[in-house]
Amino acid sequence: MPDSRLLLQDAPNKRALLLGNEAIARGILEAGISVVTTYPGTPASEIADSISEIAAEAGVYMEYSINEMVAVEVAAATANCGVRSLSAMKHVGLNVAADALMTLAYMGVKGGCVIVTADDPECYSSQNEQDNRFYALLANLPCLEPSNAQEAKDMTVSAVEISEKLELPVLLRTTTRVSHTRGPVTYGKLTKPSLKGEFVRDIKRMNLVPANSRPMHTVLLTKAEKAKEISETSPYNTIVRRSKSGKLGVISASAAFNYAMEAIDALDLDASILKLGMTHPLPEKLIGTFLRKHKKIVVVEELEPYLEMQIKAIAKDYAPNVKIYGKMGTLYFPRDGELSTRAVVIGLAKITRRKLPIDLKEIDRKYAEVLKDLPRRPPILCAGCPHRATFYVIRKATDGKAVYPNDIGCYALGFAPPLSIGDGFLCMGSSVSMAQGISKVTGRDTIGIIGDSTFFHAAIPGLINAVYNNHKITLAVLDNQATAMTGHQPHPGTGVTGMGVPTEKVLIEKVAEGCGVKFVRVVDPFKVKEATAVLKEALQHSGPSVVVFRSPCALMVVRDRRRKGAKIMVCKITEECTNCMACIKLLGCPALVLVDGKASINETLCIGCGLCASVCPYQAIKCEEIG
Repeated sequence: MPDSRLLLQDAPNKRALLLGNEAIARGILEAGISVVTTYPGTPASEIADSISEIAAEAGVYMEYSINEMVAVEVAAATANCGVRSLSAMKHVGLNVAADALMTLAYMGVKGGCVIVTADDPECYSSQNEQDNRFYALLANLPCLEPSNAQEAKDMTVSAVEISEKLELPVLLRTTTRVSHTRGPVTYGKLTKPSLKGEFVRDIKRMNLVPANSRPMHTVLLTKAEKAKEISETSPYNTIVRRSKSGKLGVISASAAFNYAMEAIDALDLDASILKLGMTHPLPEKLIGTFLRKHKKIVVVEELEPYLEMQIKAIAKDYAPNVKIYGKMGTLYFPRDGELSTRAVVIGLAKITRRKLPIDLKEIDRKYAEVLKDLPRRPPILCAGCPHRATFYVIRKATDGKAVYPNDIGCYALGFAPPLSIGDGFLCMGSSVSMAQGISKVTGRDTIGIIGDSTFFHAAIPGLINAVYNNHKITLAVLDNQATAMTGHQPHPGTGVTGMGVPTEKVLIEKVAEGCGVKFVRVVDPFKVKEATAVLKEALQHSGPSVVVFRSPCALMVVRDRRRKGAKIMVCKITEECTNCMACIKLLGCPALVLVDGKASINETLCIGCGLCASVCPYQAIKCEEIG
């Protein structure tokens, strides 16, 4: 959406073309949600980014919290003061927030509280593709799953209402294909938010010592039973098509429902279709009745057999003779990766013994033929990215002989040749902790690599652990002054809030010193000689050391220059070039290309960072302003 203020239009029945995430933002405004918290993560980022742009005008408080657990805790606290709240995150973010979420289910809420979890089938921008519907099952929380942008908006409103009715937080689970697909959305009426809450002391409910937790568990189970009643009559759980013969029934949800509909039509199947939008708790009676009316049931869902597992349990009581097909036993649909119409067509054709409507082998053959002529485009660091300079410094200082546990962010791409800095990561903040384990048992120089936003998110406890246990590690903090990977959102080191208000800047070096690190230095990664000397000194330090490599994201640099009307810097290769290829072999910058077998610089990509000029052994690269 070019202008998020379009979400502010109080125009019921207006139709707008919105991303699923923008539709959720509109739902926030229609539901009167007053507090929005997040830690940015793809595919959820646009929800809070849209709200951030209009928060002040809408009367909503919005913050980019330091991590997902803090985001959920802030939202939970405001909801317990009677103020409606929503916290948005990607699927792995809910792992970070899980500690709070599990007990919040016991504590409950007074105002509506929605937790958005955006799953990422196919790992487009994630380290795994977990199915977060199991969090709803694990925590006994209601879960809604939209299949398109309209439902994303409507279910945000419904989730708040269910939350207040049950006094429970509600999960709104999306997937990439729903979050990032644009579709028509009919607006409802806006609800004026209210930031005024009241905290009422309630010792037994909110102080979850064991004596209080035990009865609250019983209360939670009672609420879960009431949630079942809501699910049975939910308009989101409905039979959208009825077969003539009653032989075949299909049950589906979320984006998978769209694929199922297309596949059924492509195969011209006579099938009833039960669409589930509230997927925890499931409408047991509705499903049981549906099972009884069909001889075969096909469950179409993305990732894990979450629905199939529960539907088979329901079938045992309602229709023990019905045959159920999905992913358990014989695998008719893939359990990994993103689902597609093609995958569902193939699975349904096998189950129903129908002939495939198109020649997929011929399509594959033509695709492979075209693919041969297309260049590979693996993800790489941008031209002028300061992380490339940092990785070059790290390699120069260590001669590539140290161990480099990495972390989550753009800099994870440093593992690729020719930089080859990055030996693995587990999760946000794992670099500093993994470095300690590796250093302890190998005795090798170990450099943990982490970004600025991730440092604040999850590195500080690990750093304190390194100080307390005197682990001899070096932590390289790659500070490009933004949460760059997800869209340049602010973090505590940037000095601006999610409301766009200037605030106290929290300096990474001061935090490190406060944690007790004795060796802390800040360097400019593009000053290669100076930065290399400092890193070598850090590696000689007897205990933990921290080097902050500070330089703004290249995309921000170019954007700021253009906004100011300033000239753009570019570098050029001069006649002194011997074509030794050092610039290409050492850096892997996408602006450095081969033209007729000679090294050249693509001026449309170059931003004149000058790193290539500093590594050229013949001083054959010159940088200058253009434009």
